[in-house]
Amino acid sequence: MDGTPESARPPAGRTRIQERNRAAILEAGLAVFSSLGFSGATLDRIAREAKLSKPNLLYYFPSKEAVHLALLENLLDAWLAPLRALDPEGEPVEEVLAYVRRKLDLARDFPRESRLFANEVLRGAPHLSGVLGGDLAQLVAEKSALLDRWMDEGRLARLPSKHLVFSIWALTQHYADFETQVRAVLGEGHDPFAEAGEFLDTLFRRLLAP
Repeated sequence: MDGTPESARPPAGRTRIQERNRAAILEAGLAVFSSLGFSGATLDRIAREAKLSKPNLLYYFPSKEAVHLALLENLLDAWLAPLRALDPEGEPVEEVLAYVRRKLDLARDFPRESRLFANEVLRGAPHLSGVLGGDLAQLVAEKSALLDRWMDEGRLARLPSKHLVFSIWALTQHYADFETQVRAVLGEGHDPFAEAGEFLDTLFRRLLAP
């Protein structure tokens, strides 16, 4: 043991310089893919954004597909965490409202990641088809069953549970995926996410009331 905190050590087999370069490439890839989409992104553009040579980038990732896939893999756990946190022992309306807030916070704090995910789905999800039909579908089925149970118990208004989840995704991620449009329409002096938080709380509280 060298006394270095575990969290500060690079993964086994990588030096700190390698880990720093890899992180720089992923940050650059996120910036490029989220702004230009997959088709518009190039390895040359990612290398310039990362301030690395293209051969240096290719040492870490053999293609732009590899960079893209690594970003998506890093994103998935964080993207699914808000729904996983829906607590079966909690008060139903408050649990759903907390989920809405977590999703809106995710859109506010990680807008580029939201656009990366949206662009992948719009492309037909070539890198995520297994996840969408696997882990994501299973998680939504599990939480939809919980919502249905709460509805059966009269603790939530009767709604199609999966479409309720879809509506939460649409109404929260819109503020990240269409942020430029939202800010242009609202004009200066508005905080889109603060205003959205108040509006969505009112909207879903009324919708969900049994």
